[in-house]
Amino acid sequence: MLRNEKADAHPAQSSPMLSLARAALVALVLTAVGQQFLLHIVASYSKVNFFSYFTNLSNLFAALVLLMSIVHRSRRSASLDTWRFISSVNMAVVGITFVALLRDVDLGDLRPWVNVVCHYVMPVAVVADWFLEPPVERLGTRRAAMALLFPALYFLYVMVRGQNTGWYPYPFLNPANVGGYAGVAMYFAGIFVTFLVVGGVLLLIPTRRTTR
Repeated sequence: MLRNEKADAHPAQSSPMLSLARAALVALVLTAVGQQFLLHIVASYSKVNFFSYFTNLSNLFAALVLLMSIVHRSRRSASLDTWRFISSVNMAVVGITFVALLRDVDLGDLRPWVNVVCHYVMPVAVVADWFLEPPVERLGTRRAAMALLFPALYFLYVMVRGQNTGWYPYPFLNPANVGGYAGVAMYFAGIFVTFLVVGGVLLLIPTRRTTR
């Protein structure tokens, strides 16, 4: 469990311009994901499938974390920075995975501008936000390891649900496309290593206290 917000809070305050930029990003990504969801419903596609894409989940989580950062702009905390770290790692991997594995894949009904927002703009912006406002203190191993929990649980969910429904959100997670479960395991291992590397890089930046 994370410590109580009051126990690890610090009086550092975010700049008004950064808060304004965060608000603009929240509005942009919610509009993008919202419009795509409406198109999904109109086409009578599965709502569960829509929220089974790592991209959609990560972008919505990023919007929530940005909102939290705005609300708590006057009192930063290690707990909030933990969520910011998880969001930054998720979004960085979303961008890297899309460019490496999905850029040339048929995206179906995904609107081009929504694709740009979710796979390019948000990954860059969320990671930039982490660098522009470093954590108030160095994140411990336990907090940093939380960034690996979500992708592991997500992978388990996709595999179990895919085995029961025959539907997989990404072609490289479908055993039929990559030579069976051994192929899926190799792709997952590569992506998991990407999470480790990205997380390690983001942890290298100096904390706000060190910077000051």
